[in-house]
Amino acid sequence: MLAAGDSFSFVILGDRTGEAQTGVYDQAWKEAAAESPAFVINSGDTIEGGHDETAESQWNGVARVWKPYSRIPLYLVPGNHDIWPDSAVSEQLFRKFAGHPVRYSFDCGGAHFTVLDNSRSDELAASEMEFLESDLKAHAAAPVKMIFMHRPSWLLPVALRNTEFPLHQLAKQYGVEYIIAGHLHQMLHFELEGITYVSMPSSGGHLRLSKTYEDGWFFGHARVAVNGRAIDFQIEEVKAPLGQGRITKAADWGMNGLVKKPAQRAAGGSWSAGIAAR
Repeated sequence: MLAAGDSFSFVILGDRTGEAQTGVYDQAWKEAAAESPAFVINSGDTIEGGHDETAESQWNGVARVWKPYSRIPLYLVPGNHDIWPDSAVSEQLFRKFAGHPVRYSFDCGGAHFTVLDNSRSDELAASEMEFLESDLKAHAAAPVKMIFMHRPSWLLPVALRNTEFPLHQLAKQYGVEYIIAGHLHQMLHFELEGITYVSMPSSGGHLRLSKTYEDGWFFGHARVAVNGRAIDFQIEEVKAPLGQGRITKAADWGMNGLVKKPAQRAAGGSWSAGIAAR
Protein backbone atom coordinates (compact mmCIF):
# COMPACT_ATOMS: atom_id res chain seq x y z
CA MET A 1 0.00 0.00 0.00
CA LEU A 2 1.17 3.57 0.56
CA ALA A 3 4.64 4.36 1.83
CA ALA A 4 5.14 5.50 5.41
CA GLY A 5 4.45 9.21 5.77
CA ASP A 6 2.01 9.41 2.86
CA SER A 7 -1.32 11.15 3.38
CA PHE A 8 -4.38 9.10 2.54
CA SER A 9 -8.06 8.67 3.31
CA PHE A 10 -10.14 5.58 3.86
CA VAL A 11 -13.78 4.69 4.42
CA ILE A 12 -15.44 2.83 7.27
CA LEU A 13 -18.75 1.16 6.46
CA GLY A 14 -21.14 0.23 9.24
CA ASP A 15 -23.10 -3.01 9.49
CA ARG A 16 -24.90 -4.19 6.34
CA THR A 17 -27.16 -6.48 8.44
CA GLY A 18 -29.12 -7.50 10.59
CA GLU A 19 -32.41 -6.97 8.94
CA ALA A 20 -30.73 -5.40 5.93
CA GLN A 21 -32.71 -2.52 4.42
CA THR A 22 -33.15 -2.64 0.66
CA GLY A 23 -30.70 -0.55 -1.35
CA VAL A 24 -28.86 1.05 1.55
CA TYR A 25 -25.62 -0.92 1.38
CA ASP A 26 -25.44 -0.47 -2.39
CA GLN A 27 -25.83 3.28 -2.04
CA ALA A 28 -23.34 3.47 0.83
CA TRP A 29 -20.76 1.68 -1.32
CA LYS A 30 -21.43 3.91 -4.32
CA GLU A 31 -20.97 7.06 -2.27
CA ALA A 32 -17.92 5.69 -0.47
CA ALA A 33 -16.21 4.61 -3.69
CA ALA A 34 -16.78 8.06 -5.20
CA GLU A 35 -14.35 9.42 -2.60
CA SER A 36 -11.51 7.26 -4.00
CA PRO A 37 -10.45 5.80 -0.64
CA ALA A 38 -7.16 3.96 -0.21
CA PHE A 39 -9.23 1.12 1.23
CA VAL A 40 -12.60 0.31 2.80
CA ILE A 41 -13.02 -1.41 6.15
CA ASN A 42 -16.34 -2.44 7.65
CA SER A 43 -17.59 -2.89 11.21
CA GLY A 44 -18.92 -6.43 10.72
CA ASP A 45 -22.25 -8.12 9.90
CA THR A 46 -21.85 -8.41 6.17
CA ILE A 47 -24.37 -11.25 5.74
CA GLU A 48 -27.57 -12.09 7.62
CA GLY A 49 -26.14 -15.49 8.52
CA GLY A 50 -27.31 -17.83 11.24
CA HIS A 51 -27.66 -20.93 9.05
CA ASP A 52 -24.81 -22.95 7.56
CA GLU A 53 -26.95 -24.09 4.62
CA THR A 54 -27.60 -20.59 3.24
CA ALA A 55 -24.47 -18.71 4.29
CA GLU A 56 -22.42 -19.26 1.14
CA SER A 57 -25.19 -18.04 -1.15
CA GLN A 58 -25.48 -14.92 1.00
CA TRP A 59 -21.74 -14.29 0.69
CA ASN A 60 -21.98 -14.76 -3.06
CA GLY A 61 -24.79 -12.21 -3.14
CA VAL A 62 -22.83 -9.51 -1.33
CA ALA A 63 -19.74 -10.29 -3.41
CA ARG A 64 -21.73 -9.14 -6.44
CA VAL A 65 -22.16 -5.75 -4.76
CA TRP A 66 -18.40 -5.51 -4.26
CA LYS A 67 -17.47 -6.49 -7.80
CA PRO A 68 -17.68 -3.00 -9.41
CA TYR A 69 -15.35 -1.73 -6.67
CA SER A 70 -12.78 -4.52 -6.83
CA ARG A 71 -9.99 -1.97 -7.35
CA ILE A 72 -10.49 -0.80 -3.74
CA PRO A 73 -8.94 -3.05 -1.06
CA LEU A 74 -11.63 -4.29 1.35
CA TYR A 75 -11.03 -5.36 4.94
CA LEU A 76 -13.83 -7.14 6.78
CA VAL A 77 -14.41 -7.23 10.52
CA PRO A 78 -16.12 -10.47 11.64
CA GLY A 79 -19.58 -9.81 13.06
CA ASN A 80 -22.03 -12.04 14.90
CA HIS A 81 -24.09 -12.41 11.70
CA ASP A 82 -20.95 -13.50 9.81
CA ILE A 83 -19.64 -16.07 12.29
CA TRP A 84 -21.83 -17.74 14.88
CA PRO A 85 -21.19 -20.13 17.78
CA ASP A 86 -20.65 -23.84 17.09
CA SER A 87 -20.33 -23.24 13.33
CA ALA A 88 -16.99 -24.07 11.77
CA VAL A 89 -18.66 -23.52 8.40
CA SER A 90 -19.41 -19.85 9.11
CA GLU A 91 -15.80 -19.16 10.08
CA GLN A 92 -14.49 -20.99 7.02
CA LEU A 93 -16.75 -18.95 4.76
CA PHE A 94 -15.69 -15.70 6.41
CA ARG A 95 -12.05 -16.57 5.78
CA LYS A 96 -12.83 -17.51 2.18
CA PHE A 97 -14.72 -14.37 1.23
CA ALA A 98 -12.76 -11.94 3.40
CA GLY A 99 -9.43 -13.30 2.20
CA HIS A 100 -7.83 -13.02 5.62
CA PRO A 101 -8.04 -14.58 9.11
CA VAL A 102 -10.66 -13.63 11.69
CA ARG A 103 -8.07 -11.54 13.57
CA TYR A 104 -5.34 -9.73 11.66
CA SER A 105 -3.62 -6.40 11.10
CA PHE A 106 -2.41 -4.30 8.19
CA ASP A 107 -0.64 -1.03 7.44
CA CYS A 108 -1.31 1.93 5.21
CA GLY A 109 1.13 4.81 5.06
CA GLY A 110 2.37 5.27 8.61
CA ALA A 111 -0.85 3.96 10.13
CA HIS A 112 -1.40 0.54 11.66
CA PHE A 113 -4.82 -1.13 11.88
CA THR A 114 -5.67 -4.08 14.13
CA VAL A 115 -8.86 -6.12 13.59
CA LEU A 116 -10.14 -8.28 16.45
CA ASP A 117 -12.77 -11.03 16.50
CA ASN A 118 -15.54 -10.81 19.11
CA SER A 119 -18.19 -12.21 16.76
CA ARG A 120 -19.14 -15.01 19.14
CA SER A 121 -18.99 -13.20 22.47
CA ASP A 122 -19.86 -9.82 23.90
CA GLU A 123 -16.42 -9.79 25.52
CA LEU A 124 -12.94 -9.89 24.08
CA ALA A 125 -11.51 -13.35 24.74
CA ALA A 126 -8.07 -13.75 26.28
CA SER A 127 -6.77 -14.91 22.90
CA GLU A 128 -7.88 -11.62 21.32
CA MET A 129 -6.15 -9.59 24.01
CA GLU A 130 -2.99 -11.65 23.59
CA PHE A 131 -3.05 -11.09 19.84
CA LEU A 132 -3.67 -7.37 20.33
CA GLU A 133 -0.80 -6.95 22.78
CA SER A 134 1.60 -8.84 20.52
CA ASP A 135 0.49 -6.88 17.47
CA LEU A 136 0.71 -3.47 19.13
CA LYS A 137 4.11 -4.30 20.57
CA ALA A 138 5.39 -5.32 17.13
CA HIS A 139 4.12 -2.03 15.64
CA ALA A 140 4.84 0.28 18.54
CA ALA A 141 6.66 2.73 16.29
CA ALA A 142 3.65 3.35 14.01
CA PRO A 143 2.59 6.99 14.48
CA VAL A 144 -1.13 6.20 14.06
CA LYS A 145 -2.88 3.13 15.46
CA MET A 146 -6.54 2.09 15.29
CA ILE A 147 -8.38 -0.96 16.59
CA PHE A 148 -11.52 -2.40 14.99
CA MET A 149 -13.96 -4.95 16.40
CA HIS A 150 -17.62 -5.70 15.79
CA ARG A 151 -19.23 -5.62 19.22
CA PRO A 152 -18.47 -2.54 21.35
CA SER A 153 -17.13 -4.64 24.23
CA TRP A 154 -15.79 -1.38 25.67
CA LEU A 155 -19.13 0.43 25.82
CA LEU A 156 -20.08 0.10 29.50
CA PRO A 157 -16.68 0.83 31.05
CA VAL A 158 -16.10 3.78 28.71
CA ALA A 159 -19.56 5.22 29.43
CA LEU A 160 -18.81 4.90 33.16
CA ARG A 161 -15.39 6.57 32.66
CA ASN A 162 -13.60 3.46 33.89
CA THR A 163 -9.97 3.69 32.81
CA GLU A 164 -8.88 0.41 34.37
CA PHE A 165 -10.25 -2.17 31.93
CA PRO A 166 -7.60 -4.13 30.00
CA LEU A 167 -8.42 -2.98 26.46
CA HIS A 168 -8.14 0.67 27.42
CA GLN A 169 -4.95 0.13 29.40
CA LEU A 170 -3.32 -1.67 26.48
CA ALA A 171 -4.46 0.95 23.97
CA LYS A 172 -3.14 3.72 26.21
CA GLN A 173 0.20 1.95 26.68
CA TYR A 174 0.81 1.72 22.93
CA GLY A 175 -0.67 5.06 21.87
CA VAL A 176 -3.80 3.86 20.08
CA GLU A 177 -5.89 6.83 18.90
CA TYR A 178 -9.18 5.20 17.86
CA ILE A 179 -11.17 2.10 18.82
CA ILE A 180 -14.09 1.50 16.46
CA ALA A 181 -17.03 -0.91 16.58
CA GLY A 182 -20.39 -1.55 14.94
CA HIS A 183 -23.21 -3.87 16.10
CA LEU A 184 -25.45 -1.16 17.61
CA HIS A 185 -26.22 0.58 14.27
CA GLN A 186 -26.03 3.87 16.21
CA MET A 187 -23.53 6.72 15.91
CA LEU A 188 -21.93 7.27 19.31
CA HIS A 189 -18.67 8.95 20.30
CA PHE A 190 -16.64 8.89 23.52
CA GLU A 191 -13.29 10.34 24.57
CA LEU A 192 -11.33 8.74 27.40
CA GLU A 193 -7.75 9.66 28.26
CA GLY A 194 -6.90 10.65 24.71
CA ILE A 195 -8.49 7.58 23.10
CA THR A 196 -11.53 8.04 20.86
CA TYR A 197 -14.18 5.32 20.92
CA VAL A 198 -16.68 5.25 18.05
CA SER A 199 -19.84 3.22 17.46
CA MET A 200 -20.55 3.33 13.72
CA PRO A 201 -23.94 4.19 12.22
CA SER A 202 -25.59 1.57 10.04
CA SER A 203 -24.68 1.04 6.39
CA GLY A 204 -27.71 -1.15 5.79
CA GLY A 205 -28.84 -2.84 9.00
CA HIS A 206 -32.18 -1.71 10.41
CA LEU A 207 -32.51 1.39 12.59
CA ARG A 208 -33.72 0.93 16.13
CA LEU A 209 -35.48 2.83 18.92
CA SER A 210 -36.32 6.44 17.93
CA LYS A 211 -34.89 6.03 14.39
CA THR A 212 -34.05 9.75 14.45
CA TYR A 213 -30.87 11.32 13.09
CA GLU A 214 -30.22 13.41 16.19
CA ASP A 215 -30.16 10.26 18.31
CA GLY A 216 -27.57 8.67 16.03
CA TRP A 217 -29.94 6.46 14.03
CA PHE A 218 -29.19 6.95 10.33
CA PHE A 219 -27.48 5.27 7.38
CA GLY A 220 -24.01 6.38 6.42
CA HIS A 221 -20.27 5.82 6.53
CA ALA A 222 -17.14 7.49 7.86
CA ARG A 223 -14.40 9.09 5.79
CA VAL A 224 -11.12 9.23 7.67
CA ALA A 225 -8.23 11.34 6.38
CA VAL A 226 -4.76 10.64 7.77
CA ASN A 227 -1.96 13.16 7.34
CA GLY A 228 1.07 12.20 9.40
CA ARG A 229 -0.26 11.98 12.95
CA ALA A 230 -3.31 14.16 12.15
CA ILE A 231 -6.65 12.37 11.78
CA ASP A 232 -9.82 13.94 10.41
CA PHE A 233 -12.80 11.69 11.19
CA GLN A 234 -15.89 12.70 9.22
CA ILE A 235 -19.34 11.08 9.42
CA GLU A 236 -21.34 11.17 6.20
CA GLU A 237 -25.05 10.33 6.05
CA VAL A 238 -26.23 8.74 2.81
CA LYS A 239 -27.80 11.10 0.31
CA ALA A 240 -31.41 11.20 -0.89
CA PRO A 241 -33.63 9.28 -1.09
CA LEU A 242 -32.33 7.26 1.90
CA GLY A 243 -30.90 10.19 3.81
CA GLN A 244 -30.16 13.91 3.62
CA GLY A 245 -26.40 13.77 3.06
CA ARG A 246 -25.62 15.53 6.33
CA ILE A 247 -21.93 15.67 7.27
CA THR A 248 -20.50 15.92 10.77
CA LYS A 249 -17.29 15.30 12.64
CA ALA A 250 -17.04 12.40 15.06
CA ALA A 251 -16.65 14.96 17.85
CA ASP A 252 -20.11 16.38 17.05
CA TRP A 253 -21.54 13.21 18.63
CA GLY A 254 -21.65 11.92 22.18
CA MET A 255 -22.96 8.96 24.15
CA ASN A 256 -26.59 9.89 23.45
CA GLY A 257 -26.35 11.11 19.87
CA LEU A 258 -25.76 14.61 18.50
CA VAL A 259 -24.26 16.97 21.08
CA LYS A 260 -23.62 20.12 19.08
CA LYS A 261 -24.58 21.62 15.78
CA PRO A 262 -21.47 21.88 13.60
CA ALA A 263 -20.85 24.53 11.00
CA GLN A 264 -22.60 23.80 7.71
CA ARG A 265 -20.40 21.78 5.40
CA ALA A 266 -20.95 21.48 1.68
CA ALA A 267 -19.79 18.01 0.66
CA GLY A 268 -22.67 15.99 -0.61
CA GLY A 269 -25.26 17.66 1.57
CA SER A 270 -25.93 20.43 4.08
CA TRP A 271 -27.53 20.77 7.44
CA SER A 272 -31.23 21.42 7.66
CA ALA A 273 -32.08 24.47 9.69
CA GLY A 274 -34.16 22.50 12.14
CA ILE A 275 -31.33 20.59 13.80
CA ALA A 276 -30.72 22.11 17.20
CA ALA A 277 -27.81 21.68 19.57
CA ARG A 278 -28.33 19.13 22.29
